[in-house]
Amino acid sequence: MNSEKIFRYLLVGSGVLMVLIAVGIVATLFVGSIPSFKEFGFGFLYSADWDPSEGRENYGALPFIIGTLLTSILALIITFPFAFSISLFLGEYFKDGVLPSFLRSVVDLLAGIPSVVYGLWGFYTLKPLVAELGLNAQGFGIFTSSVILAIMIIPYASSLGAEVISMVPGSLKEAAYSLGATRYEVVRNVIVPNAGSGIFAGYILALGRAIGETMAVTMLIGNSNEIPTGIFDLGNTMASLIANQFGEAEGLKLTALIEIGLILFVITGIVNYLGKLIMKKLSA
Repeated sequence: MNSEKIFRYLLVGSGVLMVLIAVGIVATLFVGSIPSFKEFGFGFLYSADWDPSEGRENYGALPFIIGTLLTSILALIITFPFAFSISLFLGEYFKDGVLPSFLRSVVDLLAGIPSVVYGLWGFYTLKPLVAELGLNAQGFGIFTSSVILAIMIIPYASSLGAEVISMVPGSLKEAAYSLGATRYEVVRNVIVPNAGSGIFAGYILALGRAIGETMAVTMLIGNSNEIPTGIFDLGNTMASLIANQFGEAEGLKLTALIEIGLILFVITGIVNYLGKLIMKKLSA
């Protein structure tokens, strides 16, 4: 057997293995959540109850779905101006030099910091600041965890954005300059349209990272099982709920947590799928 066939078999085997792992995860979550689904049905998705009291157990995922989407989307909104500015700075305005190299190193460092470190920094620095400003009495809540999430996902959005911006053909930019376009007009009319799908991909990657984040959010969101009514309220995400309660859960509560894990998996898949559809339209 020649090396080309071995290489091809390795590639095919790797692809099949990834599919099997994904199918295995879905199957495990689905089987584990069957008792919860039989007990609550589709009402589990829109029920706001989370009562583990023996004899009257009742569980619903709505507060945690809302908490997950609210923190992730708010973090993405906070991230956008910073990540986009860094992308333009590194990809177009200052590609080489000491300062861009230093900034790239800092961005890479931010991507590698463990989430528990972000959580500790937020707990001892950001939480007291939020409380001092009167936004929340204790400093915990959706807003506090979203700010930390925003800092955590900036490297994912900015790195990919800078890469695709730097790949915009120079001939297109030179043609625009030759017609009298300013730097801003080149960015708006040439760079952003041509790099739009790649920039958007970076934000989808960042959103996926934010949806699944656990430790930092758990330390700062307040871990309330009520539906948040504003961005400064306490809340809970699906990931933080599982992290907090999975270790001591059993019986129906355990299967409810597994079903929440399945919902989180499905939401992440839907976000990635919609992101790919939008990227195809942007690149068309």
